[in-house]
Amino acid sequence: MHCDTLWFNVRLMTLQGEALGVIEDGVLAADQGRIVHVGQAGSADHLRAAQRIDGQGRWVSPGLIDCHTHLVYAGNRANEFEQRLQGVSYAEIARAGGGIVSTVHATRQATAEQLAAQSRPRLRAMRAEGVTTVEIKSGYGLTLDDERKQLQVARSLGREMAVNVVPTFLGAHAVPPGRQAQEYIDEVCARMIPTIAAEGLAEAVDVFCENIAFSPAQARQVFEAACAHGLAVKIHAEQLSNQRGAELAASFGALSADHIEHLDAAGIAAMAAAGTTAVLLPGAFYFTRDTTLPPVQALRTAGVPLALATDCNPGTSPLTSPLLAMNMGATLFRLTVAECIAGFTRNAARALGRADRIGQLAVGMDCDLAIWDIDAPADLVYRIGFNPLHSRVVRGQLDPA
Repeated sequence: MHCDTLWFNVRLMTLQGEALGVIEDGVLAADQGRIVHVGQAGSADHLRAAQRIDGQGRWVSPGLIDCHTHLVYAGNRANEFEQRLQGVSYAEIARAGGGIVSTVHATRQATAEQLAAQSRPRLRAMRAEGVTTVEIKSGYGLTLDDERKQLQVARSLGREMAVNVVPTFLGAHAVPPGRQAQEYIDEVCARMIPTIAAEGLAEAVDVFCENIAFSPAQARQVFEAACAHGLAVKIHAEQLSNQRGAELAASFGALSADHIEHLDAAGIAAMAAAGTTAVLLPGAFYFTRDTTLPPVQALRTAGVPLALATDCNPGTSPLTSPLLAMNMGATLFRLTVAECIAGFTRNAARALGRADRIGQLAVGMDCDLAIWDIDAPADLVYRIGFNPLHSRVVRGQLDPA
């Protein structure tokens, strides 16, 4: 049997099953961008590879997946960081016209080229740490044209930098200046979602359901519009208070509920029943100095998949390092090493509705790999400010770091 590339003398984190699925002395083969063989040394003798690569004992994992980012935006909010250091809360900043609205102004003013230029370094930083797939949300335009601009820039950056971009429409991120919440939500549902869906600009629709953003009733309206136009749904839920947003999203079969520090037992049960992934965002927890921990043990007990993400955004998580996010997940939320790595691979893929294509090393999956110069998987979580990436592989194509 022919294949394009065969890696041998590698240690594999397959992420198959519930743990890391380690194969200590392994081989992996790919053909036409897909994995065609994963196994122990000597199990691939029937394969005839056009290219054989000696991994020299390196560890190979699925390419990392950052399943929650707001990476495409313009402007800078370092001044708000200073305000929070002086005791001003995120909610107070938002009510005073800062927060999301200030980034909206800067993003609207930027041309597509300027927006790409400001966003490119953030994607480059993620790429350098083994990210092969990233979700990028809109939500800093809050008009149809500006939301479209964000989504188009996200896709163009992905093509340029060999990163698989999964675009999400987050028009219901904040109430635009001078608008009423219900009036704006009506526009999101009647005009924006149908247009975004028709133009194929997004795969899912997200909403910020919170006491400083949109109500559960308005979130329901958004979900109904998204489902009517064939788009998956996601939610920013229970970050600052319990609005029962995760429970609502689960009733629509949501891919994920994200943040969820204030999630209750009913929300956990609903997520478990619906197969909705919990996306934990330790960067935002750390940066805003939050003290309410997400209910990790209750989520584990209920069997809810746990994903991790950077939540890269200008106001509450200016983080572009998935490796640091893993360390934060372990130190702040007490996730295990296996949970942290699964959170950026197998379970991140579930949060994006792509578990059948990425996130594991298995036959039939896309050959997206991260190849690491480490002694053990724990090194990816344990070290701080350490980037051991040797190379990335995207759809079977080697991309040296």
